[in-house]
Amino acid sequence: MKYHTIIIGGGLAGLTAGATLSKFGKKVLLLEQHHKPGGCATTFKRGDFIIEAGLHEMSGLFETGTIREIFEMLEIDRHVQFEQVPELYVVHSDKEDLVFPHGFEAATKALVDRYPEDEKGIKRFMKLIAGIRAEGTKLPRQAWKRQLYYPLMPLLYPNIVEASRHTLGSWLDKYITNEQLKLDLAAHVVYYADDPYALSMFYFGLPQSGFIGAGGYFIKGGSQELSSYLASYIEKNGGTVLLGKKAEKIITENGRATAVTFSDSFNTKLKPVTIACDNVVANCAIPLVTEMLDEPYAGSLQEKISSQTISCSLLNLYLGFKSDLKAFGVKHYSNYILGEDVKSLKDVHPNQLADWSKRSFIFVDYGKVNAQLAPPGKSVGSICGVDYLKNWDGLTKEEYKAKKEEVTEVLLQRLEKEFPGIRESIEYAELATPKTLQRFTLNPQGTPYGFTQSKEQSGFKRFRNNFLIPNLYFASAWAFPGGGFEGTIMTGFLAALQMNKDKIWSERDADKYADKRIVKLTERKEIDKHTVELSFEKPAGFQHQKDQYAILNLMDPKVTELDLPYRWLPLSSTDEESSLKFQVELNDSSFSKSCQLMDIGDEALVFGPME
Repeated sequence: MKYHTIIIGGGLAGLTAGATLSKFGKKVLLLEQHHKPGGCATTFKRGDFIIEAGLHEMSGLFETGTIREIFEMLEIDRHVQFEQVPELYVVHSDKEDLVFPHGFEAATKALVDRYPEDEKGIKRFMKLIAGIRAEGTKLPRQAWKRQLYYPLMPLLYPNIVEASRHTLGSWLDKYITNEQLKLDLAAHVVYYADDPYALSMFYFGLPQSGFIGAGGYFIKGGSQELSSYLASYIEKNGGTVLLGKKAEKIITENGRATAVTFSDSFNTKLKPVTIACDNVVANCAIPLVTEMLDEPYAGSLQEKISSQTISCSLLNLYLGFKSDLKAFGVKHYSNYILGEDVKSLKDVHPNQLADWSKRSFIFVDYGKVNAQLAPPGKSVGSICGVDYLKNWDGLTKEEYKAKKEEVTEVLLQRLEKEFPGIRESIEYAELATPKTLQRFTLNPQGTPYGFTQSKEQSGFKRFRNNFLIPNLYFASAWAFPGGGFEGTIMTGFLAALQMNKDKIWSERDADKYADKRIVKLTERKEIDKHTVELSFEKPAGFQHQKDQYAILNLMDPKVTELDLPYRWLPLSSTDEESSLKFQVELNDSSFSKSCQLMDIGDEALVFGPME
């Protein structure tokens, strides 16, 4: 058995690369160590709520832009719905709040009306931001062409040249005088980095121009809708998506990647599997690839990345509310709450290191759009701020839990202070730390952004495509152009285009890897009026004890409204029995209703067993 391409990682870059290659007729195998695709683009279920793990706003959805073209090519526009948020963001301050609207003209007017003394600098900022994207789409991809154009760069690409010479902080200090205006313009910095004086102005300008020019968007139903669709597109076009499978080794022969060995993330008793391929896409963090390669490639890659700095992580407090938030004075979608000691742009990075009682954060109210994350009358929100793994690493289990509770309480007190009465509406609260992000994505330092987007590590200085081995391609937040939804979709698409151009393919048959964890329902019976028991075939190599857990993922759920198709369930069968049995509580959830409606022979994917 052999595939054209094996993709290591099921984040948006890997999914986009896989879907694009599938569109080109290539036989793709995608390996994702988590039990669902998407990386940071996922959701999870808590009570009545679908909780969005990462997405607040997506940039780049211009009507005639590249992202729209990719969505049309992969038919995403027919299956995934996008909701434009009301405005880009709002900066809360002791004075009148600043509403940053969509559109360059509207944004310019709002800022000039508030800061007339900086009119010239504001207009220069908007011109630069718009110009970065306009010129960026025209830059030649080939290195030799860029070298040829180099003497003419200031003439042909003046905005890119100017931005490339600056960090966000240095540019604002040069052209803007009012410190509060600088903070207003840099309010989105948490979505890119932790320090405006280390963040490339060029990189900041690319997505920011998308946010201002085309607006910010949220995926209706949560980002899992996009990730799951891309996974299904790969399968529909002859590929294979294996969830809960972790790549262990990239096998190389004669200077080429020839196969990938992977193991089961949940069942350690299963033997590793090796599958051959023509080429490999590393959607995982670049530092992790060094552990998968033999010498000399492992050492060579480590040497190339040794000087690279890794970006910050994030902290997210996920919230479910039992009411709409208008009653508590929440008027806007994305609310930037400045830390009390942030008086100038130079205070931003030190503030990211401060106690959470003083640290700046963003509060998002998904109820301001038709997010479809909560039942009517209820709402989902999220607090997000910069954080670092070092703040959470090395703690005992008890210390970690206590610190999470302490930080949660501090943030809820600050939210209550900003929006009096809001705490009484909280039905669910759960804190995700950098340690959480690292556990689910495996990213070093728990960063969603990869290597820091500094002047030295952004743009064409960033790692891209097959810089190490001719048929090993890199596509992730760690590679060119970088993180975020727009960035990772683009890096996956660009990698697929490069692979199609390189034509490192051989003839393939239609044989696919058979996932033996997919089992059929053999019996369904009601235990009582509150419980139904489902019996499934037992997957090969599945050894378990009663009351151990497994994830039951329904392959074709009949009801999906406000739910996800899986649950962590205790096993009600013993290892001596020939089937796996799960008892499901009957309630109003779509998962429960789907279990009740299952027919004999319907399939489910089982991950486990686990304690």
